[in-house]
Amino acid sequence: MGQHGDHAREVLLDAAEELFATNGIDAVSNRRIAERAGTANHSAVAYHFGGRDELLHALIGRHAADTALRREALVSNLADDAGVHDLLACLILPWVEHLASLPLPSWRARFVNQMRTVPSMHEVLSRSAVANPLIETLVGRIEAELGTISRTALYGRSWILGSMVLGVCAEYEARVQDGTEPANWTGVGYFLIDSCAGMLSAPVTHPGDFISRPAPLYLP
Repeated sequence: MGQHGDHAREVLLDAAEELFATNGIDAVSNRRIAERAGTANHSAVAYHFGGRDELLHALIGRHAADTALRREALVSNLADDAGVHDLLACLILPWVEHLASLPLPSWRARFVNQMRTVPSMHEVLSRSAVANPLIETLVGRIEAELGTISRTALYGRSWILGSMVLGVCAEYEARVQDGTEPANWTGVGYFLIDSCAGMLSAPVTHPGDFISRPAPLYLP
C-alpha cells in the first residue's frame, strides 16, 4: 500500500481508538472516525480496512506483538515450580507495561474495556484469547496450583479477574490523563497481581453453579 497508505491507516486507527474509548463501540460511526482522522473521504474505513469488523480486528491486534514479546520474556525466566503470584505476573505485567509505554494521552485500556462490555464483540475477544497459547499455558498452570479450588469456582473467578484487570486499567488511564493520578503503572500492576492472587486462592464458602462452563479469559 505504500507509506502514505500505512500512515493513513495509522491515523484512522488512532482516531477510532480514541472515539471508541470515550464514546463506546456502537455509538461511533465510520464517518465520524474518518472526520476525526481529518480526511474528507467518509469511506476511508471501508477503503483501508474493508469494513467495521476488520477495523476492530486491526485495533485488537495493533499492539499484540509488543505485549507478546514482554510476556515471552517473563515466561522464559519462570521457575518450574513458580507459584500463583509469579504466574499471574506473566499474565498481567505485559499488558500493564505496554500501557505504561504508550505516549500520553493514551486510549488503549479504555478501548479494550469498551470492547469487553459489548456483547457483539465477545466473539472477537474470545477468538483472540483462544489464539494465544502462552496465555492458555499460564492459565493451566495456575489452575494446577489451585487444585483445591473447584473448576466451577475458578471459571467464575477467572471471569472476575479479566473484568477487574481491564476495568481498573481503563479507569486508571483516564485518571492519568486528567491529572488526578500520577502515572505509576508498575504500582498498578503489582496491586492487581496481589489482588488477583488473593481472589483466586480464597476459600470457597458456598459451592454453587455461578458459572458452570468455561468463561473465556481475555487479557491482551
